[in-house]
Amino acid sequence: MKLLTGIARIAVGGLFIFSGLIKINDPVGTAIKLEEYFAVFSSNFGSFFSLFEPIALQLGVFLVVLEVVLGVAVLLYYRMNITTWALLLLILFFSVLTFYSAFTGEVTDCGCFGDAIKLTPWESFNKDMVLLVFILILFMRRRDLKPILSDSTGHLVIASATVIGLFLSVYAIRNLPFIDFRAYKEGTDIPQAMQPSEDLRYQYIMEKDGELFEFESYPTDTTYQYKDIVLLNPEAQPKITDYSIWNSNGDDLTNQSFQGVQLIVVVHFAEKAHSQAFDGINALLGQVDGKMGVMVLTASDEPTFEDFRHQVQLAAPFFNGDATVLKTMVRSNPGILLLKDGVVIGKWHYRNLPSYQQLSELASR
Repeated sequence: MKLLTGIARIAVGGLFIFSGLIKINDPVGTAIKLEEYFAVFSSNFGSFFSLFEPIALQLGVFLVVLEVVLGVAVLLYYRMNITTWALLLLILFFSVLTFYSAFTGEVTDCGCFGDAIKLTPWESFNKDMVLLVFILILFMRRRDLKPILSDSTGHLVIASATVIGLFLSVYAIRNLPFIDFRAYKEGTDIPQAMQPSEDLRYQYIMEKDGELFEFESYPTDTTYQYKDIVLLNPEAQPKITDYSIWNSNGDDLTNQSFQGVQLIVVVHFAEKAHSQAFDGINALLGQVDGKMGVMVLTASDEPTFEDFRHQVQLAAPFFNGDATVLKTMVRSNPGILLLKDGVVIGKWHYRNLPSYQQLSELASR
């Protein structure tokens, strides 16, 4: 039992710290995932859940810092009565979310490890079930587990973990993630990422006379009935499948963003954008004018963005993109990307706008 408890302590502590640190790297991504859950729950169970959407970021920061602190606490056997209760409640909360995702398919990614490691909903739920077993072991033995450090040292370590976690979270929110795990990170060739790395190969499952048959191409014999299709090399799928730009007439302008040097100003939704940031953005666009392409991308409808554009005096052509894609491109509203022939060569939070000289140097490389 002692060995099993030791394994449970390392597994729970290590995984909670790892999971929390990945999400501390990108608290905005955690908030976006929580907003997705709240929207689904509001639609399915009642509008009460919509009340949590405005505070999704604060809740996200609380949860990710709590993960790290609990991970440290369990490794130190710190206040195990409180720690194991908190772990149990937290894993039950996560289990409900991942089971709902897996069972309904309405949320396809729980965001357990952010964008660093993608798990299917059922993989996430199974992971939570294993963690639940380990946490129950610790919970049942909580009164027998003595702290490794003295009370004063333990308090100091937990307080330090909390302060560091909060500092890193706030820093990542006010800037950009320390490590970009997303599909639009610097160096990404977007047109290439939109193509499969090799020809996709499929297996067709067909039925005839009560028997199942497998074909590498769709059979021409009409006596076979289609049952299923399986992708044989899923690792070859395009990394980017939903990048698209269009104007108010519905014209596809995606390829325009791949032509030469393009400064992309991303505004997720006008009503949620930090309007004060446009003083700096407008000044930068004034220097850029005529020297490189400029495109403003937003998920807001045309009337809404037209009003907003006049309020902030944004004199640049704007186009539409999918909200999820824009939030994936840059965790800042507004945010800036610099593309060269479709390759992401720069990305900035509105608090850290580049100078025109920086843009020119990057574009000339």
